[in-house]
Amino acid sequence: MPSALPDGLPVPEDGALPGHALAGAGERPLGFYVHVPYCATRCGYCDFNTYTAGELRSSGGALASRENYADALIEEIRLARKVLAGDDRPVSTVFVGGGTPTLLPAADLGRMLAAIREEFGLAPGAEVTTEANPESVDPGYLAELRGAGYNRISFGMQSAREHVLQILDRRHTPGRPEACVTEARSAGFEHVNLDLIYGTPGESDDDWRASLESALGAGPDHISAYALIVEEGTQLARRIRRGEIAPVDDDVHADRYLMADEALSAAGLTWYEVSNWATDRAARCRHNELYWTGADWWGAGPGAHSHVGGVRWWNVKHPAAYAQRLDAGTSPGAGRELLSEEDRRVERILLELRLSEGCPLSLLTPTGREAAARAVCDGLLAPTPFDSGQAVLTLRGRLLADAVVRDLVD
Repeated sequence: MPSALPDGLPVPEDGALPGHALAGAGERPLGFYVHVPYCATRCGYCDFNTYTAGELRSSGGALASRENYADALIEEIRLARKVLAGDDRPVSTVFVGGGTPTLLPAADLGRMLAAIREEFGLAPGAEVTTEANPESVDPGYLAELRGAGYNRISFGMQSAREHVLQILDRRHTPGRPEACVTEARSAGFEHVNLDLIYGTPGESDDDWRASLESALGAGPDHISAYALIVEEGTQLARRIRRGEIAPVDDDVHADRYLMADEALSAAGLTWYEVSNWATDRAARCRHNELYWTGADWWGAGPGAHSHVGGVRWWNVKHPAAYAQRLDAGTSPGAGRELLSEEDRRVERILLELRLSEGCPLSLLTPTGREAAARAVCDGLLAPTPFDSGQAVLTLRGRLLADAVVRDLVD
């Protein structure tokens, strides 16, 4: 949930969508993203729309408090039902992210999910995920979440090495994320993910190898591994600019990615998106697949983004402003854009090429097809799937995915 928002077009006070947005909706799944913008401390690399208690006391007062947050969020869920009146799709995926959702009482997360269930219904076998920081949960909390209907959980592990966690300003104890996997399994969670970050300044190959081994040893059925991106305006960026720590090296990122793919593949996890590996199809994050395939989702919470039928909109950023809008009975939407057919074509290439299934060649212009043919010759796209009508990245292509995408959309 990036902290910077574009301006966009105005959002109507009632949040109404253009008539065309729900055309063909029955053919698309509907998901819900719920943003919880609270954190105990601010990680040095984080550029997301999050707030610590001290930041809220100085800028938002009672309206921005965690204690009132679930009530405001539920009001937006009710608004969503009004906006999507006549849309009888049940929700197929729910993803609660942050911030640290598990700083809220488990009962509040349960109430949010119950509101989605009451207003929209959940599809049979719906995937319901929450993110969690390892130090913010215990067995009792996890059992309460599972009882409320959550069946997937994602823990922010990042690294197994304490000195790496310190550079990232992560506060959990090494070994705690692995213990959380066991606790989540005992609570009845069907699917468990661990998030890892590679390329942190000061991290060695041995450090990264140890993190991979620790994560795999914990037995999750899904692992995400992301290259550290140093965002302007973060504490980490300032420390690098002052020369306190060394900048991140792209070649190191590439080496670490190859190490990750080798270790995860050897352990029986298969990549299905450039930064994500799962034990089987059932273990994939179905909610993220909605994003990557251009389906529909409602994003509730401060700064949350939504997309329905080619209409994208985003909420006001600050929790106090968000609560004020809903308290007044108006949409918290800050701006929106109507995607053209060309916009949607380009976005499909950008996102679907990152998937193991690839993107259809039918999306490419003649110039893009020529670029794809060159990418096959360069070993960046697989030749066999190319013959069957899909552009699929090779391992080398995954390392250069952004460059390949730029060529294909020209």
